[in-house]
Parts: sequence; C-alpha cells; structure tokens
Amino acid sequence: MRIVTEDCCTKPAMSPKRRFLAAMLGGPVDRVPVGNVVSVATVDLMAEAGIWFPEAHRDALAMAQLAAAGYEVLGYDTVMPVFSVTQEAEALGCRVDWGGPDMMPGARTHPFSGTGDFHIPRGWMDARSIQVVLEALSLLRKAYGERVVIVGKVMGPWSLSYHLMGVEEFLISTIDSPDRARDSLDALKTVTIAFARAQMRAGADIICLADHSTGGMVSPVMYRDMLLPLHQEIIAAIGCPTVLHCCGNTTDRLAYFAQTGIDCYHFESLVEIEDAVAAAAGHMTLIGNVNNTQTLLAGTPDDVAAECTRAIDGGVDILSPECAVPLTTPTANLRALVEVAERAREGAGR
Repeated sequence: MRIVTEDCCTKPAMSPKRRFLAAMLGGPVDRVPVGNVVSVATVDLMAEAGIWFPEAHRDALAMAQLAAAGYEVLGYDTVMPVFSVTQEAEALGCRVDWGGPDMMPGARTHPFSGTGDFHIPRGWMDARSIQVVLEALSLLRKAYGERVVIVGKVMGPWSLSYHLMGVEEFLISTIDSPDRARDSLDALKTVTIAFARAQMRAGADIICLADHSTGGMVSPVMYRDMLLPLHQEIIAAIGCPTVLHCCGNTTDRLAYFAQTGIDCYHFESLVEIEDAVAAAAGHMTLIGNVNNTQTLLAGTPDDVAAECTRAIDGGVDILSPECAVPLTTPTANLRALVEVAERAREGAGR
C-alpha cells in the first residue's frame, strides 16, 4: 500500500469508497482505510440504530439500516448487511435459530447428514433468507452507492458443508469418505457462485467469500488438495473484487490463499503480521487484524489504538476487526480504528 503524502494538506481527502477500493487493489491512498467484510453489529450499535436482531436478519429495511450504522456511527469506509452465516443454510433446508440481540443465529438441523444425495432445493434463491439480503443490498446501493463500499458476503462450500452435513460428520468424511466430501463441495460451490453473482447484480461492490477451512480443523494439505481448486474456480466465476475470510491461525496455508486469485485476505490476530505480509506480497492485499476478545471487547480505546498502530506499521493495507465482533463490544473501541487511521494521515502530512 502506498500512502499519498505530497501536498497532503492541500489535496482533498479521498472518498471512503475510492480509498477502500484503491487499497484493496494495491493502489495509492490518502490514509489507511477502515472497513469490515464481516459483522460489526453490536448491542450498542443496534440501540443507536433502533434496529435489533433477529429482525435485522429477516427484514431488508432493518438489515440495511443496521448495516448503514457501520458508516454513519462508526465512520467505516464500508457497509455490510449480512450479519449471520446462516442465510444460505436456511434456504438450503436447515432449521435455523435466528437468535436475538445477544446471540448470533445458528443452524440446528443438517439436511445432508447421513446421506450421499446432495440435492440443492429447487428455488432456493427465492427463499426469504436470500431475498432479504438482495433487497438490503439494493437499498444500500441507492442510499450509499456513490460514497462507501457496499460489501456482499457469501459462504463458501466448506462452510456450507458444515451447515448441511454438520461439522463433525463433514470433517470425518474428508478423511474416511473423501469422495462424499467432494460431492458435497461440488454441489455447494454452485450456491456460492450463484448467490455472489446475485449480490453483485443487487448492488454489492465487492464480495467477501467466507470459508472456514482453518488451521486446527483442516490441514494445509487438505486445503490444497480439496478446496484450493474450488476457490480458484469460485473466484474466477465471481469476477468482481473479492476478499477471502478464513478464521483462526492460517499461517500454514497463506501461500495457498495467495494462489486463489483473491484480491484481499481478511486475517485474524493469531496470524503474525510479518508472515501475512510476506505471503501476500505481489499476490493479494491484507485486511485485519485487530484482536476481538482481548482488545476490542475487553480493552480500552488506547489498547485498540496501540494494536492499530502496530498493524499499520507492519504493513496491513486495511484496518478491520479480525472477525465478526462480539455483540457486547463497546462502540468507542470500534470507532478507535478510524481515529487511529485519521491521526496516521495527519502525521504523514507533516
């Protein structure tokens, strides 16, 4: 990332949209952008917006209004309306508990469990859990399309297999019945691609591909052999600027992520910045990696500022929480990311 400093005080600031997209694609920016490609919805932000879970998962206007608070209240360069990981799961036949203001949704049944018939329900795209996302993106495009980056989000076939088969059953199948696991992945990649394309048509500027093939659960060799070719196929088929999100310590597969064709990788604090920067060089940019539990949830704004400064100095292209933030995260801590980025710009101009 290149920071433009010449005549900084006389040049107008970049728009949030231009700043974020330029940084994501490796271009020069006026300051480090701040954005989110997963949820920054919190109980405090819901109160500020007057919009609550689970309504924000189920109603397009509520979803759009809560997403807008990421820009209006927090000052981020993005808005992202897909707060849950279960929109596709319900459309594909899972029974979903949509939670509440202090609890995220979760899939409670797994239609692919115990079967090799990986049937994608006819008309799944017409399901309410899918249409609400597309309607929310359209509303955000009309309201904010010229100002901020509108982020769409889809679950990748690995995560969808967790939902449709159950985590334990799917992971066991990758070892004991790899053909069965591949059949699930092949069936579900079509959902990922179709939903991503629909979100682009509805108004998304970029797509976050969330696929949780993290270290500790999936070996790097298994990622390389089973999922990397699918990620390459999915990224090529989506065709728009794309961020890959994968939770946890992914240090041992960063080099494979760099081969997917993604533009940007969203990484967690378990990954050392130096390792991420080395793996990303010439292949992808980086968004992250402010710690959620210790820093954003339990720390102070000063703690957040110190971690943000380390990230900027270390070479992170876009500042962001490392993953979907805990629902009780203080607003002041989330705002601190923008405050640090602004101070860094002012310092660069002196």
